[in-house]
Amino acid sequence: MHNLTSPTARVSLALRTALLVLLLATLALAQTNSPDPQVESADVESRVEAIVGKMTVEEKIDLLGGVDGFFTRGVPRLNVPRFKMADGPFGVRNFGPDTTVAGGIALAATWNPALAQQVGAELGRDARAKGVHFLLAPGVNIYRSPWNGRNFEYFGEDPYLASRMAVGFINGVQTQGVSATVKHYLGNNSEFARHTVDSVIDERTLREIYMPVFEAAVKEAHVGAVMDSYNLTNGQYMAQNNHLNNEVLKKEWGFDGMLVSDWFANFSTLDAVNAGLDLEMPVALHMNRESLLPAIEQGKISMATIDDKVRRILRVGMRFGWLDHDQLDLSVPRYNQQGRHVALQTARESMVLLKNENSLLPLNKRAIKSIAMIGPDAYPAAAVGGGSARVHPFNAVSFLEGLSNYLGKPGKVFYAPGLPTLHEWAEATQFMTAATGGQHGLQAEHFQGIELKGPATVTRTEQHIDFGPDSRTAFPDGTASDRWTGYYLPTNAGSYDVFIASTGEDGGYFRLYIDDKLIFDHWTSGMTMVPWTTLSFDATPHKIILEHRGRSRQPISILQLGIVQHDTVVSTEAKKLAASAEVVVLAVGFDPNSEGEGADRTFRLPPGQEELVKQIPRLTKMWCF
Repeated sequence: MHNLTSPTARVSLALRTALLVLLLATLALAQTNSPDPQVESADVESRVEAIVGKMTVEEKIDLLGGVDGFFTRGVPRLNVPRFKMADGPFGVRNFGPDTTVAGGIALAATWNPALAQQVGAELGRDARAKGVHFLLAPGVNIYRSPWNGRNFEYFGEDPYLASRMAVGFINGVQTQGVSATVKHYLGNNSEFARHTVDSVIDERTLREIYMPVFEAAVKEAHVGAVMDSYNLTNGQYMAQNNHLNNEVLKKEWGFDGMLVSDWFANFSTLDAVNAGLDLEMPVALHMNRESLLPAIEQGKISMATIDDKVRRILRVGMRFGWLDHDQLDLSVPRYNQQGRHVALQTARESMVLLKNENSLLPLNKRAIKSIAMIGPDAYPAAAVGGGSARVHPFNAVSFLEGLSNYLGKPGKVFYAPGLPTLHEWAEATQFMTAATGGQHGLQAEHFQGIELKGPATVTRTEQHIDFGPDSRTAFPDGTASDRWTGYYLPTNAGSYDVFIASTGEDGGYFRLYIDDKLIFDHWTSGMTMVPWTTLSFDATPHKIILEHRGRSRQPISILQLGIVQHDTVVSTEAKKLAASAEVVVLAVGFDPNSEGEGADRTFRLPPGQEELVKQIPRLTKMWCF
């Protein structure tokens, strides 16, 4: 034991004290330079009140509606900047490519909340590299139906697991000075008819199944923002649901952040404002000066209600220091190795092996010399689903590339998609304008009105119904609905697969008649993105009528109709490769064109893939799926 009164002990103690002071100073400096300068609560409130006290009524109202797609308005004269938003949860989708991570159900499959926090932190860093304040993630809706088009974004059906992953993810995002936005509150369990469906959920089920993940996000992770969903819950649109927004979220759970609408998910002024909605996105269709100033003057909406919304928006900004520094952090590389490592680790931990018959896996690359990689998802990589979660990765490793890299130079990996793309399928489908003596193609009528009303403004013969990114055909300008009439002549009698691919709810309403029988009716709601069925045709002309309405807000509307004989869809090339290879790996499943936002997915695999699975494995003794 040292004598603390000795000179040596006093020097040692002084040295240790100096080192401790230096360490504390270093930590303080690191905290000052931290990307997460969350300000003390008392300071936040005092600064918020100072700004609110200087704002005009008009400035307060303006702050409650978005602008330019992904921004709040800001108050320039009071140094309140516009706050920038970006979609998630697979990455920071907007404003250029981004590192893409295993999201939703894949992340939940890791059972690793610490890894979820790492993922959140990397997405927070990427958000800072793009100057983003609000990351519109995580999506946490509990699985109610396996058909839900956005299930791939969410954390599964277990409320406890979803809560643990959400808390980790949110904590990670918010350590970087970025607000997470937990969505979609509440009961958004269907993309089909999401603007009109009413999720009727009793109180116990709400509390035990659907609410816990949102409650944990608020109480444990202190999430900065919550997003209201499109649907009704127990008879009220969520943006107008006073009980769930004000009484539960804000009062019972103590949420002091910002409640934002999903894009175009607010359908009222008075009900939404009084029910707790703070910010209407992407534009103030209802919460604007024209609507709110008269309502305030007439006493239908109090200034205290408006001020509370302004405080909540400013409070988030103050909490994360957005009024004190530029959110764009150029010291963070947009293409960064740290983020790529986390993405790779998450992908590895998310993989679930359901069956390993005869211990086939892992493949013995010293013994195997040839692999046939077959299937539509073999290449290119289907990294994400469609809709607002569709991040554009800097690069994505396909199954084909990954297996080839694994096998190395000694082996050979052969590849065939096995099936035509939906575009190729539609282009190969031949029609005639009449049962006999007609021209090749269909009689197309394009109408100015949304419901096929009035005379057609454009009438012409179109060879195929194939509108999309690879098509040479576009909808005529100024038209909003369409009708195609013609005949399909099978090459011989038998079973035929018929599909329609569309943009879904966003400009994809249609109905298909074959021989005057209604085959697909998606006229009022986008039920599924690629519905398909198998029909029995004889070798005579079959009348086709396809009616379509709406145009996508996306740059390109998708509408494709394809018909093919059922047992001819699998390519001869794929069969030959499968017969000659030692191992066959099938890559089947969905992609952004068959699973995404705006419509539900089919429970079956996309068109042709069931037949691919049936035909290919029978040709070899070893195969993976």
